[in-house]
Amino acid sequence: MLNNPPRFLVHKCGEMRVAILVSTDEGMKEEIMVRYAVTPLGALAIAAIAALMFAAAPAAVAQEEALKIELPQPYFGGTPLDYFGENLEERSYKPREPYMAPAGATNLAAGKPVTSSDPDPNYGKLAFVTDGEKGYQQDYLVELDTAVQWVQIDLGQVSDIYAILVWHFHAAERVYFDMVVKTADDAEFTENVQTVYNNDHDNSSGLGVGKDKEYVETYEGRLIPLADKGIKGRYVRLYTNGNTSDETNHYVEVEVYGQPAK
Repeated sequence: MLNNPPRFLVHKCGEMRVAILVSTDEGMKEEIMVRYAVTPLGALAIAAIAALMFAAAPAAVAQEEALKIELPQPYFGGTPLDYFGENLEERSYKPREPYMAPAGATNLAAGKPVTSSDPDPNYGKLAFVTDGEKGYQQDYLVELDTAVQWVQIDLGQVSDIYAILVWHFHAAERVYFDMVVKTADDAEFTENVQTVYNNDHDNSSGLGVGKDKEYVETYEGRLIPLADKGIKGRYVRLYTNGNTSDETNHYVEVEVYGQPAK
């Protein structure tokens, strides 16, 4: 949609026709000619309606391109998962389809500072979450304490967020419980808080009941699509509440794709 109403000027008027020039906020000009009106006044009214229809027309669709996601190597070992839950999605063994987002999107989280509800991890460093290393090896893993824990990324400025991609621990088949992802404008999560993912089906995290599905971790990570949701924020916070292997919480990498908000 146009941001501002069109400006129009009648520049031809006669018994059988009237024309107007329409100038929009994008600098476009269009002449709309109305013919065969009974009177100049009637033609003017019809032309004005045409101008309003022109203003309501959708603006050009923003150019999109596939996100350039670098995936780690898959791991083919580990114990097969012995878990079933009503909220577990059916697993697909097909490669994920390319994800389309507005052109120019980049990983805004790369190298950004990370804080956590557990500032002293059992294993690894919080900086691992945004260091670009996504391998299944424990060298790239940060382990947080038991119960509900979160990590939080400061993108540095309010941004348009098109997708969030998270790897917990993909060296074995696991399901992480009560995964909740939120965005906000402030570090305390009091301003413009948006929940963009929640698979806590029974509110065991205390963060509310969600409708998203549990899933099995893989080397592809979990992509949360947001390109058509209009999500803006500076901070991204991700929660989990243990997993099918143990009660601790893990992260290998989190990527946040978008652009600084205009």
